[in-house]
Amino acid sequence: MMTRYALAILAYVVPTFAIGFVWHLVLFEQYYAALQIYRSDIIIPFGLLSMLIQAILFAWIYHKGFAGQGGTWVGRAARYAAVGALLSWSFTTLAVAAKNLMASVPDYIVIETAFTIVQWIIVAPLTTLAFAPKAGIKAATA
Repeated sequence: MMTRYALAILAYVVPTFAIGFVWHLVLFEQYYAALQIYRSDIIIPFGLLSMLIQAILFAWIYHKGFAGQGGTWVGRAARYAAVGALLSWSFTTLAVAAKNLMASVPDYIVIETAFTIVQWIIVAPLTTLAFAPKAGIKAATA
């Protein structure tokens, strides 16, 4: 079970960091600069620590709430993506928009909602595969 948790944690941290770095600091750097929301000296280790904490909790949520469910792995991934994205969106988008100064709250909500959707389209299937029985992994990759 520890291997499944480790894989699920990696399934969250690796794509979330990679997508987040490219999304926020490369592709949409000017968009976020125009929002005037980020500090000039972003503290990347804090972001990684935050992702690690989230990954541990999301792995536990998947294990307790989705791993034992019936249906296809795609169905479990879709249900998990919906729950994970909504939960993430509540603390990465709504809460930030509620308490941080920024040039445009609606623009921030649009860009962060898009990020959350992209993130969970990738994270949910990877997490589902991390918890899949060995036969399920072979069937899913065949």
